[in-house]
Amino acid sequence: MTPTQLRAYVAVARLGSVKQAAAELQVSESAVSLHIAQLRREFDDKLFTRTAGGLAFTPGGLRLASRAAELLGLQDRTIQEVSAATRGRRLLRVAASSLFAEFAAPGLIELFAKRAADLDVELSVRSPGAFGSLLLARAVDIAIGPQPPVLEGATVSRPVMNYRLVLVVGPDHPLAGVPASPGQLREQTWLLGPSATTDLGGVPAMLRRLAVPDERQQIFQSHAAALGEAKRGKGVSPALAFTVAPDVRRGHLVHVAGPHATMEAVWHSQVLATPDAMSTADELSRFSSTPRAIQAMMRGAGVSVGHFRPSVHVTLWS
Repeated sequence: MTPTQLRAYVAVARLGSVKQAAAELQVSESAVSLHIAQLRREFDDKLFTRTAGGLAFTPGGLRLASRAAELLGLQDRTIQEVSAATRGRRLLRVAASSLFAEFAAPGLIELFAKRAADLDVELSVRSPGAFGSLLLARAVDIAIGPQPPVLEGATVSRPVMNYRLVLVVGPDHPLAGVPASPGQLREQTWLLGPSATTDLGGVPAMLRRLAVPDERQQIFQSHAAALGEAKRGKGVSPALAFTVAPDVRRGHLVHVAGPHATMEAVWHSQVLATPDAMSTADELSRFSSTPRAIQAMMRGAGVSVGHFRPSVHVTLWS
């Protein structure tokens, strides 16, 4: 059993297709099939069979998929840690939801990284629904965003920060400063950032609560880009109250009034439940809910639209 074989198997299990796995790994389909055949012989298990509905995994095949992902995550983490140790540094990998990463993470990470001269922090934007699997596979050390399901006995979740979502429009929009009913809001064009594409978090919850039709939703590469369109009167946009406060004061944006145009939500941190001495991830988890950290997150530094990449954005702080 080799890492190359396991990577091929994990890709097949995740994508449900040898062809797609080969494309992702940039190898031939026959190479992926060869790796799967070698694993089948080694374990004396079919691992999976092809059916009309896709791949059907044996119990052993499912267990191998889980363990393989964990082993590969540990391998990748070991390589990174050894490389960092060689340079006399530690590496903390943070996964974050898009809304948290764009507006709150920069201030938090900048402040936290200043506490240790030997610490590098890597931030990647991930779907909150994948937080648990990323932690179990050791692909990240801590995840911050909407509270995902806690894996009993495996992960620990802590509240980080309460935030309020508000609906804003341009100053000339018909709903500027006007109390809006759910029906009126459903008829608007909704200008949304990447957080609207997930199932967890305040923005998806607001869309579900108001039953906003898909055809009324326009999703942009970043939340800042969506707000830019709102300033031009192109529609309504949900936003973090503390981030749009300066634009509201200057009159560039106006709140939509009424109880249906606001929502309270909470960001949580999630780490592995380890009984060891406090890790750097656990330290960040505890630090992120302190008054100093919350103040740093609310500074609204953010990242520019040009540097935001919803699925691959990675930044290093030293």
